[in-house]
Amino acid sequence: MTKLASDTAMVMAAGLGKRMRPLTAAQPKPMVRVAGKPLIDHSLDRLADSGVARAVVNVHYLADALEAHLKSRKSPQITISDEREELLETGGGMIKALPLLPDPFFCINADNIWLDGPRDAFHELSRRWDPAEMDALLLVVPHSRAMNFNGKGDFRMDPEGRLTRRQSGRIAPFIYTGIQLVSHRLLRDAPEGKFSTNLLWNRAIEEGRLFGASFAGQWFEVGTPQAIAPTEEVLGRG
Repeated sequence: MTKLASDTAMVMAAGLGKRMRPLTAAQPKPMVRVAGKPLIDHSLDRLADSGVARAVVNVHYLADALEAHLKSRKSPQITISDEREELLETGGGMIKALPLLPDPFFCINADNIWLDGPRDAFHELSRRWDPAEMDALLLVVPHSRAMNFNGKGDFRMDPEGRLTRRQSGRIAPFIYTGIQLVSHRLLRDAPEGKFSTNLLWNRAIEEGRLFGASFAGQWFEVGTPQAIAPTEEVLGRG
């Protein structure tokens, strides 16, 4: 099996979970239960199963509840990146956590649920990783492998795997899963404070250094309460 490109993942868990209301009125979105366990445990279990030893988890909304839950986990080893004072968005969150992150590192949204294909997601990214060519490698999925997703897609991908944005008024064939492998080079000269990773991705696209790996498993969009039941039904079928 391919050696993992990194032993560490950043888990994005600091969001407000507005689309998941009212379930997030008194709990952070990563604690919303799907198929018998909190969303964040689906992601952390996949990391542990893949051999990723460390997870850096950023926290903001109802952070005490999330931290208390994370203390009960034995694997992966958890380190907290505290954003209680200011929610920094995805890009700013990575910059704050950067001293805790090796080069490269996996980055994953805390609300991800997926079923792996022939290779697990992290070994698939590791197999495709080329630090000489890539600032970031995004795990993307075609519409046919995305459940509960009703959007127009995010990216187009050329034969070499380079990504470009969906054009206005068009449908893009690939959807970003919320899982990526990131080089510290992507984060160079980043702005201060809160900002979106999209800013850094746009620069990487211009430089031809944003790549995608097409996921052969099934990915679930679980952004709203209405998405929970159909997701549980599919997971229940194994």
